[in-house]
Amino acid sequence: MRFEISKVLDAIEGRVCTDPSLARAVVDLAEVIRWQDLDGGRPASLLRLGMVIDALSRQLEEDSVPVYAIVHRALLSDADLTSNERMVVRRWADDGLVEVLDHPGDRMLEVADLLGLPVLSRVRFDGLGGRYPWLGQAGRVLAPVPGAGGPVFIAHVGGGQSPASGSRSPAGVKLLARQWRCPESGCALFGSGGGGGAFADLARVDRAPAGQPPPALRKGVPTCPRHGARLGDTGPRPRTEVLAVRIGGLIRRRFALTEAQPVLVGRAPDSSGGVVLGQWLNDEARRWISRSHVRFELRAGRGEVVVTDTSTNGSGVRPGGSMAEPDRIALAPQQSRVLADGDLVELYPGVQIGRAAELASDAKFSPNSVMAEAPTMAMRLPRP
Repeated sequence: MRFEISKVLDAIEGRVCTDPSLARAVVDLAEVIRWQDLDGGRPASLLRLGMVIDALSRQLEEDSVPVYAIVHRALLSDADLTSNERMVVRRWADDGLVEVLDHPGDRMLEVADLLGLPVLSRVRFDGLGGRYPWLGQAGRVLAPVPGAGGPVFIAHVGGGQSPASGSRSPAGVKLLARQWRCPESGCALFGSGGGGGAFADLARVDRAPAGQPPPALRKGVPTCPRHGARLGDTGPRPRTEVLAVRIGGLIRRRFALTEAQPVLVGRAPDSSGGVVLGQWLNDEARRWISRSHVRFELRAGRGEVVVTDTSTNGSGVRPGGSMAEPDRIALAPQQSRVLADGDLVELYPGVQIGRAAELASDAKFSPNSVMAEAPTMAMRLPRP
């Protein structure tokens, strides 16, 4: 039992991050863990975060969907959680995977405003529409509620179940154009290591440095949300391009490409920060796709995405996303190519990589569940 719970908490850990380019929704973790009606279990359970993340993945029709979690400081010592769960939350805080605050509700809306993300909450936020007009938009705030096969969402405005994103606020655009430094020693969010924690896949084997979270604004001053200290501006933030991997028609993983660090993608890249595809491939695809099959780079100053084949068998480029075989451009081992808008890199039939904004799922498969290793007695779903 203890081993199984540890495994599912590890899987959930791979779905929390403070990277603005990867997070898909904002949640208040202290609120989520107490939604007892989701499983009929104990008063507080960290497994409920996994249930909500699974529901988000199903709704977005995408695998490996991360959330931006805000954590009330009291949760680190909450006696309703197990000692193992408290240890896990503290580790997330120490690694910068979550924000630890005294007033998570305020920060949750601020982050959603700065990043244009939907909010997963049962709170209605009445009276805050003047400050955050997007609260009145359909799908921007969704309440997770019990469903026959797990949690489902109900939008506070407009009904329906679909999460809706918006544009980053003008303040968010300005803040995310710069790098920030907290004067407090060892700050996990804005420390010397770049902040933002890490984003891991389900097996926690392909971590990659994540981008800094957005600073809090206190009277217009960029501030560390955890320490309340004024942040120092350390220069422009490196350009970022978000790429996505689609396998069998389903988006399986997004990853951030920066000017500072190329990213290797393949069956099981050896490099730190490589994107591992092996868990989603069939036997034939595993034989064809090399351990490190392609390398992506973002050219400094120009914003061009360059792909280089590092495989044994070669790859292909689908110009403009065309699946017509005559349009496919072969990419030989060690050959490079600048990707134009809409271009897809094809490692093997049905295994494609492209800009996340240009790549969509067609839902032939269901997203993997982070709850796959959870003991059944910890998931007593309500009867339909």
